[in-house]
Parts: sequence; structure tokens; C-alpha cells
Amino acid sequence: MSRSNTFILMIIIPLTFFQSVKGKDCVCDLKNSDPAFPENKLAKVETNAAQCMETITSERMTDLDRLVVGLQQRIKELEDSVVMLEKENDKNLYGAVSLRIIELEFAEIQDLLNKLNRTTSNYHHLSVQAAGQLEDMKVTMAELEKFDNLQVIKKERENLRIKRELEECKNGHKATLPPPTLPPARCGRGQLVNVAGPRTYSLTPYGTSYPYGAWGRDAKPAPGDENKYWLVVLTSSNVYSHWVRQYGTLSTLLLGIGPKDTYISSSNPTTNTIQGSNMVMYANALYYNCYNTYSVCQFNLTTRAVSTVALPSDTGYNSKFPFGHLGTTYSYTDLDFATDESGVYVIYATTSNFGNVVIGKLQTSNPPVVNQTWSTSLHKKTASNTFMVCGVLYATRYLDKETEEIFYSYDTKTKQERFDVKINIKKMQTNIEFLNYDPRDNLLYAYSDAYIVTYELVFQ
Repeated sequence: MSRSNTFILMIIIPLTFFQSVKGKDCVCDLKNSDPAFPENKLAKVETNAAQCMETITSERMTDLDRLVVGLQQRIKELEDSVVMLEKENDKNLYGAVSLRIIELEFAEIQDLLNKLNRTTSNYHHLSVQAAGQLEDMKVTMAELEKFDNLQVIKKERENLRIKRELEECKNGHKATLPPPTLPPARCGRGQLVNVAGPRTYSLTPYGTSYPYGAWGRDAKPAPGDENKYWLVVLTSSNVYSHWVRQYGTLSTLLLGIGPKDTYISSSNPTTNTIQGSNMVMYANALYYNCYNTYSVCQFNLTTRAVSTVALPSDTGYNSKFPFGHLGTTYSYTDLDFATDESGVYVIYATTSNFGNVVIGKLQTSNPPVVNQTWSTSLHKKTASNTFMVCGVLYATRYLDKETEEIFYSYDTKTKQERFDVKINIKKMQTNIEFLNYDPRDNLLYAYSDAYIVTYELVFQ
């Protein structure tokens, strides 16, 4: 065949060979005898997989758990209300009010049951549908593997298996095992992975008049006070207060029935009254920032006595190192307080630590004593709030009107810091002025623009 002749050759194996000759040109027409690769089937598998990812998300799968936990909590509160009615029913006004509370709790439980039934039915349908789609995708992918004549997929799986066995072999030859990842104080709760809820969301009995305040339960109550709730609103300039209000149960708080007020002073503000919205209750004592000082106040609700302990002289107060967000600050939040399984903490910032957060562990004696401190690299104005769980400090920041993010943690046991926690809190109002963890019920208590809110912490 001469150089000027044209020779065209297309090779696909296996082949069917046809030859035709016209004049001086020789053309070889090679055709693939295998069926064409079904790209439409692969595209369908990709579409179904994407739909499954959109339909079944981790957020949706935790909805059921949230409803169950909420139902358990409401049933427990209903039992407490019934027991109280049986003990203290006077067959008059108190009995009528208690029955009304029980009636409302029944209605809330019925509403939760209805939501639970609807959610269970919907998720069962999603589960059946997803199982069918997964089975179809498995069959289709098995069929598509037949087109892998060069066995690329098979070799890739074998390589992954060899790599995995090699990694296991390396780990097996290590001299020492890695230390256990138990959190400080040996709480045994595991790692914080999510914040579910809100569980409770209600306007305070004061209405929208007082957007700043705090609330919760005594983290270490006296016998008989386990079900009590406390509430403090900042009634003067959204900064100061001079009394604590208590309710017998959560239901009476939500309805504003039967409050008991305990006054720190007849004047507001004055020496040793409350400054700022950060405070906690522990062993029948309220811990808070004393008015116009860098001191911690301990107010005993039984004796109405106030004891104080001064923090270092370079501690910020009167909005020197407050919490902040979006270029502004939460006024008079220089001192924050937190409870966890081991007691009470005060969180503050000092000039010697460059405005960064210092964690102080309080000995709840009379007067209180700061018996241990930890210095962090978290600048206080970059956080919007803090709370403690099992000796670990968590800090939040403002993302937008609907979301607050837990972005930072400091482990007081290992002194390790993280700035990549990335756990979101769903807000019901724009701002969260108060945040604290209660180790007794595993809930996070928030005061948000005159609303009281609770969230459940999820560990694994």
C-alpha cells in the first residue's frame, strides 16, 4: 500500500471486522459488539442518591428523639403537679388552680403525642421509600460493574482493603494505647455534638417590658426544693435588679402563679445588688456580679445575707470586657457565672491576660473563694455567652437572627482549646442575654429578649 493511501483504524475490543476496497483506498470498519454503556442508568442512580441525602438528614433523624425527650419531661412535670395537688389540696382556690395547671399539662402532652405519631408515620414512610431506592441502586450498580472489563473497581476495592489492613498493622505495633477521651470530672457524658430544641419557649410573666434577665433551677437544691425555678429580671435600665422570684414548678412559672419574692435590698441599684444578666443559683445561694465592682456576690436566699469575694484588681467591670456581637456589646456582662457537675465558676477577663477569658472555680463557702483559675486565649468580646459542662468551657457567638453558634471550648482538665466546635443553637428571638447549663436535667437554660427557653444538650 503506497504512502499516499489513507488508512483509518478504530479499535474497540471485542470487535466485528468489515473491510471494503474502493480504488486505491483501504478502509477498515471496526465495530464494538458489546452493548453501549447505559449512561442513563448511572445518572438515575446519582439522582436517587442525591434525593436520599436531601430527604434523610441528621437534623430530621434527631427530631424524633427531641419529641420523646420533651414528652418524658412533660410527663414528669405532670406527675409532680398531681403529687403536689394530693398533698396540698385545700378544696378551694388552690385546688382549682392546680387542676387548671394539670389540665394545661395534659393538653401539652396530648399535643406532643400527636406530633410524635405524625412524625413516626412520616419517618416510617421515608424509611420504606429509602430502603426500596437503596435496593434498586444496589442492583443497578451491580449491573453496571459488568461493563468494567478492565476490573478497575475490583482492583480499587482490593487496594483499599490492603491499605486498611496496613493501617491496622501499624496501629497494633504502637508501644502505648491512646489515653481515654473521658471529659474532666469523669462525668461520663461523652463529647458534646448537638443542641436540640428548644424544649421550653415562653414569655416571662413580666411580658416584654424586661428583655434582660436570667432564670433556671438550683444546681444543688435543698431537699424539697428540687422542682423550684428562679427568675430574675433587670428592672432598672436593663442592667440592675435587687430581688429573686421563685416558683414551685415550671408550670406555675409559665402561668405566673404563686411567686415568692426575696429581696436583696430595698433600693436598686445599691451596694451588693445585682448588676448584669449573668448569674446562677447553687445550694440556695445566688451568685452574681456585685453592683459597680469587680467582686462576686453570694446571696443566701434563706438568711438574706450577702457575702463577697473580690477578683483580681485588673478584672474588667462596668462594660470594660463585656460579651459582644456584630461590632456591639451586651452591656455589663463583664462577669459571667456557670454551673456544672462539680460546682460554680466565674468567667471574666483581665488586662494582664489582654482582655482574654479567665475561668475561676469558686469554692461555695461563706464567703466564697476562688480556689483555681485557668487563662485562655479567647478574647471575651468575641463571644456572646459562655457555659460549663463537665469542666469544659463552651463559648457562643452571634451568627444571625436565627442562629447562635458554639464555636469554642476550653478543657480545664487538659488545658486544650478548640476554635472549631461548630454547634448551632436555634434561636427563637434575636439575642440571648443569659445561658447556663443545669447538670440535673441536662438542659441549657437561656433568657432571650424577655423569653425563657431551654435546650437539650446531646452527647455521644
